Amino acid sequence: MKSGFFQNFKQSFERSMDIDPGRLLGLTDGIFGMVMTLLVFGLALPEVMLVTDGQFLAFLESIALNFGLTVVAFILVGSFWIYHHEFIKVNSLNLPYLWINIFYLACISFIPFSSSLMGIYSRFLFADMLFGINIFVTIIFFLIMYQYAYSKGFLENNPSKTEKRYVFKTFSYIMILTIAVTILNYNFSEDFMYLFLFVPVISTLRDINFKMNS
Repeated sequence: MKSGFFQNFKQSFERSMDIDPGRLLGLTDGIFGMVMTLLVFGLALPEVMLVTDGQFLAFLESIALNFGLTVVAFILVGSFWIYHHEFIKVNSLNLPYLWINIFYLACISFIPFSSSLMGIYSRFLFADMLFGINIFVTIIFFLIMYQYAYSKGFLENNPSKTEKRYVFKTFSYIMILTIAVTILNYNFSEDFMYLFLFVPVISTLRDINFKMNS
């Protein structure tokens, strides 16, 4: 009796929902757009009027770290948007997949906060690590989302096992890079954060190599 109840509950819970996947895509695009806008808005203008070249140069020096972080975070968010549109094209969805996608978007939404925290409090271990943890968890949720959609047959292009391995291996490289950058950034210099700019390079080279071998 219990087995039958839980089996029926599981089937009902995982049943496809009568929701146009395009609405979820619209929500995703909207959140990505807002996050990328908030990243730029995080760069504050000086609180007082600058009247000399020296003051202006001092101001630029004071925001150098925040500016660099904004560029890095913007490129990362842009890369995640590209990955979502390239690999997550669904023709159906259910409640578990919907919530996995929402948790993924929650991770994306925290990037402006974690990057700003790192820019202001980079001398603290947790502030340095939080940005890297944010990126790492975002990747984890992306892979969970991809795996779930793959296992349920939600993906439009019906990828092969070879393509699935390619996706997981590519993101494994990015996860390793994230761990390395987080460690180097705290122990040596904040300049190591610029290694995140290799993320689109890694994915592009992997894509070229996969298409050549295919």
